[in-house]
Amino acid sequence: MFSQEAFKIFEQSIVQYHVLDSVDQKFVNPYAQGKIEHLLYRKNWIDTVQWHYEDIIRDPDIEPVAALELKRKIDASNQERTDLVEYIDSYFLQKYADVEILENATINTESPAWAIDRLSILALKIYHMKEETKRADASAEHIKACKSKLAVLLEQKKDLSTAIDQLLADIEAGRKYMKVYKQMKMYNDDELNPVLRGQKQG
Repeated sequence: MFSQEAFKIFEQSIVQYHVLDSVDQKFVNPYAQGKIEHLLYRKNWIDTVQWHYEDIIRDPDIEPVAALELKRKIDASNQERTDLVEYIDSYFLQKYADVEILENATINTESPAWAIDRLSILALKIYHMKEETKRADASAEHIKACKSKLAVLLEQKKDLSTAIDQLLADIEAGRKYMKVYKQMKMYNDDELNPVLRGQKQG
């Protein structure tokens, strides 16, 4: 099933990141360009780096200049994440381009790639919650609470994976159709963000 293979790739990316565990490490994609695996690995790597950006920026002792620089990296990461989601949706649009859509076909609340985006984030949550259950310095109460949370995350993984695979099966059978809206991010656009527009005009 697609979701199972995608999750394996997400786990591979997360484990590889934590070998060095640095947001500044060089990114190397083990999958060839043009393959969906390449996009999935890149997508999760972006999510993983951003996860750790978010940890760093919450340091109460972070210097304001460093925080501002990191905030801009997070903004850029968000844009790249959105771009990757759209690339993944383009893959599915092309894959199912010749499917005959049934007369009573319906549209889903989210595209396949945005559901896969949620699965990528869930893979990160599961990885880090598992790490919490192994901490030698944590209390028994903490370990117990984290194991309970991990059980919920694993249930979410099962449900989300089923939903993704069902959505793809429905699209392939013509029971559902894809309609992708390009994300209209406004904060990085110097024509739409009034602050950036003012700087441009000045």
